[in-house]
Amino acid sequence: MPADEIPPFRVETPEPELADLRERLRQTRWPDPETVEDWAQGVPVAYLRDLCGYWADGYDLRRAEMRLNALPQFRTEVDGLGIHFLHVRSPHPGALPLIVTHGWPGSVVEFLEVIGPLVDPPAHGGEAADAFHVVCPSLPG
Repeated sequence: MPADEIPPFRVETPEPELADLRERLRQTRWPDPETVEDWAQGVPVAYLRDLCGYWADGYDLRRAEMRLNALPQFRTEVDGLGIHFLHVRSPHPGALPLIVTHGWPGSVVEFLEVIGPLVDPPAHGGEAADAFHVVCPSLPG
């Protein structure tokens, strides 16, 4: 890919992959419960069971896809590593570039609620002078 060509990207997870993920979450083989009542031995099994149940049967993966796909996304390569990122330009002249990064574990999904106010402050009760062009890379892994 030429250095000046950064192709757009859309999240499009095939339904069989989502069905497989849900099934694998439901089929988790759980260890015996921990012997303490806190997190001293790691994540409590009951908490993890609830979390897996939510991911298998409660989390709307298609809604998450739609929210991400509503924003401009791209993929590029840096030093041989594939990188996904959001790049949302402000409609306001003079907007400053801003890189917003997440930690691990985490994802760009954490920032979906703040991107709009950052790129278009007047639409959210702010001033155009406070606008940013937002670049939000997904950390590898």
